[in-house]
Amino acid sequence: MRARLPLLLLSAGTAVLYLWRLGDSGWANAYYSAAAQAGAESWHAWFFGATDPAGSITIDKTPAATWVMGLSARLFGVNAWSILVPQALMGVASVALLHATVKRTAGEAAGLIAGAVLALTPVAVLMFRFNNPDALMVLLLVVGAYGTVRATEAASVRWLVLAGAAVGFAFLAKMLQAFLVLPAFGLVYLAFAPAAWSRKVWHLGAALGAVVVAGGWWVLAVELAPAGSRPHIGGSQSDSVLELALGYNGLGRLTGEEIGSVGGGGWGSAGWSRLLGAEMGSQIAWLLPTALVLTAAGWWAARRAERVGLALWGGWLVVTAAVFSYMNGIIHAYYTVALAPAIGALIGIGAVALWRRRHEPVAAAALSGALAVTALQCYLLLLDWSTALAVAVLLLGLVGAVGLFLAATVPAAAVVPVAVVAALLGPGAYSVATAATPHSGAIPSAGPAWGGRPGGLVLTGPGGAANNVVRAGGMGGLLNAPTPGEELVALLRDSEGFTWAAAAVGSNNAAGYQLGSGAPVMAVGGFNGTDPAPTPAEFQELVRSGRIHYFLGGALMPAETGSDAAQRIAEWVSDTFPERTVDGVDVYDLTAGAQR
Repeated sequence: MRARLPLLLLSAGTAVLYLWRLGDSGWANAYYSAAAQAGAESWHAWFFGATDPAGSITIDKTPAATWVMGLSARLFGVNAWSILVPQALMGVASVALLHATVKRTAGEAAGLIAGAVLALTPVAVLMFRFNNPDALMVLLLVVGAYGTVRATEAASVRWLVLAGAAVGFAFLAKMLQAFLVLPAFGLVYLAFAPAAWSRKVWHLGAALGAVVVAGGWWVLAVELAPAGSRPHIGGSQSDSVLELALGYNGLGRLTGEEIGSVGGGGWGSAGWSRLLGAEMGSQIAWLLPTALVLTAAGWWAARRAERVGLALWGGWLVVTAAVFSYMNGIIHAYYTVALAPAIGALIGIGAVALWRRRHEPVAAAALSGALAVTALQCYLLLLDWSTALAVAVLLLGLVGAVGLFLAATVPAAAVVPVAVVAALLGPGAYSVATAATPHSGAIPSAGPAWGGRPGGLVLTGPGGAANNVVRAGGMGGLLNAPTPGEELVALLRDSEGFTWAAAAVGSNNAAGYQLGSGAPVMAVGGFNGTDPAPTPAEFQELVRSGRIHYFLGGALMPAETGSDAAQRIAEWVSDTFPERTVDGVDVYDLTAGAQR
């Protein structure tokens, strides 16, 4: 029991941080909350990941994350806690499993350091308290890393297949991003597993098969289902999940040619400095330079098992960071949560390997330099938030760096606590501020709600400038969900006998009205309002057959790419049906008949 106490304390502390005042964020990302609500009411909507119980259109991702939330909402009711608690528990599990994975290659101390770094990374605190698919993806990728380490120890095909299955299921959470770890997993197994090359290649083939089966069964089911028997695939122009995976959520993210996106390409300046810049630095860069220093120096000091860990997590970090740095399509700062497990593991393994050889000048200098870099990086990131804390971290870090340089003569009990506090104080304070700040909208950002770095949403435009694009306005918009007033809620609830109480352009608009009223609302045009679902002819037929009660209007921007079906539907409604304003929203009664 005493041996497990540090892990128990780490897990308990992580749980407190991730669960504390969790309900303050409300629906968080209403887009996914609406899909969870739909899944709690309809198994058909749950399986396909539809945004409304009647199943008009799906989210623009594979639905594994909404499966978890939908099941939780079925069990505990549709509320903020039932939707957000699963994400927090995934965070606690990720920290514990990262500890277990790193411990197998570098020992208990390295595992604890890795877990603590992950737990206190601001973007991890943000995403494990939010309902985007990233939480589930990160957990499953750490499961894959654990399986790869276990497989490498004894050339075990069973563990390698488990790793492949975990990555495949992670694809069902966030599509192709999950596959960025595969090169590292495969190369580490080839390089370090104690077996003949032919046997290792066969094992990797079996693991790749597991990836395909675990990630492909749902894709196959959707592709085989007749289009009329399922929702339209959100984010797709051709109603195909393969197009979504390979286009809008695949190669389009690399090239910047995502058909149907708003704002075109130009989502910030690509380059090696992107992860250290203003948009992403406060999310993930606190200990990123430290991880790079400790990886390079740690390789020199590491034993064979530690090198397995350094290679695996280093490959994870390099490939994922390179893609994030140079992709020309849509990218948001919170994506960087995928880097957090690798950063934590590399710091834990590298620090322990170098500490073991601290009596050697090279190791002592590397440890000292790593902490000095950490102190400087944290100082720069903290300056615009708390100058006093920034200076304190810098001074404490420099003192600790001197102590590490003299580690051969300074007692460990004196230098280690100073070094640990200096390294974790900056990101830890920012993480606590993140947990204390409610976050909502489509693009969350870690940190407190203060002038230069809002805890809410930031949409990056060309050159990194703020770009406030709003489509399908009304009370909500492209990125924010509306909160309907009491009169509008009563109106929507009085829609018995209709398949949809209302329709609104854009998924966030529809989600806000649906969550606020509990009545199904069709998201015309999907997330951006640029999907061809429904077509004007299909929408008009639904109106004629009495399946939609109201249309909720708002401002529209012409589509830059993708379909203009939603715009044409809104124009037809405006020209055909009477309008009235309810709680500030333009409401069209689609049962009133043509009056213009």
